[in-house]
Amino acid sequence: MKNDGLAVAVIGLGGIARGAYLPVLGTRADLRLRLMTRDRSRLDALGAAYHVPPECRFTELEVLLADPPQAAFVHVATVAHAEVVTRLLDAGVPTYVDKPLADTLAASRALIAHAERTGTPLMVGFNRRHAPAYVEAARSPRETVILQKNEADAPGAVRDVVFDDFIHVVDTLRFLAPGDVSDVTVSGRVEDGMLEHAALTLSGPGFTCFGAMNRRAGAKAERLQLIGDGHHRDIHDLVEAPTGWAPVGRVKGIEQICEHFLAAVRGETQYPDLQDALATHELCEQVVERLAERPAERLDG
Repeated sequence: MKNDGLAVAVIGLGGIARGAYLPVLGTRADLRLRLMTRDRSRLDALGAAYHVPPECRFTELEVLLADPPQAAFVHVATVAHAEVVTRLLDAGVPTYVDKPLADTLAASRALIAHAERTGTPLMVGFNRRHAPAYVEAARSPRETVILQKNEADAPGAVRDVVFDDFIHVVDTLRFLAPGDVSDVTVSGRVEDGMLEHAALTLSGPGFTCFGAMNRRAGAKAERLQLIGDGHHRDIHDLVEAPTGWAPVGRVKGIEQICEHFLAAVRGETQYPDLQDALATHELCEQVVERLAERPAERLDG
């Protein structure tokens, strides 16, 4: 019965939680959800929608932690990650945090160090590593990888865009790179402090991985191409070919990454390597630094 399930908190009920995670977590009979946000009207509306009783709805973290859950998903704004995650780790609550860990490399390192000191599990939510089409891509021959992830019209501050969105490009290229990366090249355009587009190339012996994001592309779209050993794969918006109806959460890897985290909490599998997650944040910091050097020009590694 649901009341006998794992007590899991979902902290932060913004667009990502509502659009991606609650539709997955809120339909699982093996969980007892606890919801937290400072917005009482949103809290009660979502609590009612997902049959979360009033006593499991919280507006303050200290009240939620008075009886710590068995696991937590953190979807608050990036600027609040460090505070919320630190308090959960201190309370011994295994924690899943939607990427990034934090919007600076120093803060990301500090959170990982804190997790290691407390001995509390911490996992970063890179869902594309669990998306079925990208998992299959990682099994394919690939000498050339080309990933585009564009937005219709959403330029933004360099650090915000790189750590909150371009990080998907960075991590997916790292995931799909078929060998050790020996060269890194960054290019992009920044106007009046706002990132218009960015590109990253990771290369090594026999392979090149290129990722780009244009924030004024006129349409939101994602495309992954892989070429190698005489074969070519072309994946649009995380789907390679029509396969019938499938939930968005499954296509994007949300179902799978949630299950991985919960299985790790239950002791059925291992948590992903935090140092690997940190390597993605290190590369994001490198992208930010290089874009800041000569913001309106091409930047070479």
